[in-house]
Amino acid sequence: MNGHPPRLIQGLWCATLTPVTERGAIDHRRFAAHAHHLFAQGVDGIAPFGTTGEGQSFSVAERREGLDALLAAGVPAARIVVGTGCASLAETIELTRHAVGAGCTGCLVLPPFFWKEPADDGLFAWYARLVEGVADARLRIVLYHLPQVSAVPLSVDFVARLAAAFPGIVAGIKDSEGKWEHTQALLTRVPQLTVVIGHEPDLPRLMRAGGAGTICGVANVYPGLVRALLSPGVAASDEARIAKFIEILFSVPFLAGFKCMLADRSGDDGWRNLRPPLLPLTADQQRKLRELLVQGGFPR
Repeated sequence: MNGHPPRLIQGLWCATLTPVTERGAIDHRRFAAHAHHLFAQGVDGIAPFGTTGEGQSFSVAERREGLDALLAAGVPAARIVVGTGCASLAETIELTRHAVGAGCTGCLVLPPFFWKEPADDGLFAWYARLVEGVADARLRIVLYHLPQVSAVPLSVDFVARLAAAFPGIVAGIKDSEGKWEHTQALLTRVPQLTVVIGHEPDLPRLMRAGGAGTICGVANVYPGLVRALLSPGVAASDEARIAKFIEILFSVPFLAGFKCMLADRSGDDGWRNLRPPLLPLTADQQRKLRELLVQGGFPR
């Protein structure tokens, strides 16, 4: 790869949903079964406790236990990039150290998101202290750019500065903003990083531009739909199909929509649960979503 280190991850990775009980506890059995089901459908790896996985709704202890349960159920650490970012630096260090010690391929790390408009110097100090606090040569950080949710963007200049300061440790970035200009600038400025995206419709041009692939939520329910976008010969019909699916998904609260679809497809109503303040779809919302999926030609 032109003298650059090998990509940390590549292909189709799933931003994994987290099943919870009616009281909101992580359902470890369903969690592991879902991961194995994804692998059986051709998913290359999973990313638990990101946005799609309601990661910020769970405590440090719950996230540690959730990862341990996946590993105990035979999910390979090499196929896991785990979300470890928290508003607290100390908690981020604890979760990241645990993931590295467990042998996970990488850690997906949001910037500290409570304080808005931090200076780049402050963000740099935060990530530098994370690296120093973990103090493990095996650490591989995948930065997480999601400003529409975190309200803390990671500029291309900042990413380049951090990657230069911690070569090999800052190994990649997940760009989930859905603005191609930002993704394209990352590919140009930091070609040594593994660049993956979360906005599925941009996948064909990412792959044409030399990107690594995706960590995305749609893979929870339609991995084949996303896999088609990774092919060099992606058809225009596949691009139109993913755009239509995204339109349907965001006609309802999207996390509840994903869980409703997974419950319908698996026949397992336990998947409908979310942890408050998020709520399952109402009966009317479920009906609307199902009708739109049928009209769009998406099988249940």
